Amino acid sequence: IQADGTDGNCVTFVLHDEDHTLGNSLRYMVMKNPDVEFCGYCITHPSESKINFRIQTRGTLPAVEPFRKGLTDLLGVCQHVLNTFEVSAPTFLA
Repeated sequence: IQADGTDGNCVTFVLHDEDHTLGNSLRYMVMKNPDVEFCGYCITHPSESKINFRIQTRGTLPAVEPFRKGLTDLLGVCQHVLNTFEVSAPTFLA
């Protein structure tokens, strides 16, 4: 959903079947980008499993770019945690 009168630098993404686990983690990753002016999310209603995820950039790039970068960076962090766990787990399970 793009805000009226903008050129793509203010967009609300609707993420279905997600909750605070992805919302807060992704918000943190996106806010690390210095070109992002605002990033936030809300869950529309407790009985609905969707997030409204809003990104507003400083106008230098479209909002979809920090959204993609945030998802990619979050995937990298999760992969690192999984790899570290898989390497370390046998030490504690033995």
